[in-house]
Amino acid sequence: MSSRARLSEDEITAALAALPRWTREGDSIVRVADAPDFPAAIRVVVAVAEQAEALGHHPDVDIRWRTLRFVLSTHSAGGLTGLDLTLAARIDEALKAESAG
Repeated sequence: MSSRARLSEDEITAALAALPRWTREGDSIVRVADAPDFPAAIRVVVAVAEQAEALGHHPDVDIRWRTLRFVLSTHSAGGLTGLDLTLAARIDEALKAESAG
């Protein structure tokens, strides 16, 4: 699911059921996670950056010591798309690899 077509409300609701750590905030989805320490947080961001480049779709990222906040939305579509859901799943994988929750 990596389309840039805006998703319907039903599609978003169904997709978020498979992404339980993500929450809806308007036209975005958000996940906050704590890494074990600052170096682990940076490793997560680097892994996410590589995935974002591969998809050509980039999240907003906020780093506060070991706390990471990711915000996803497809601005060109005016809301959420399949790219946001794909990247959310890849962010989850990167966090899991560093045992961040």
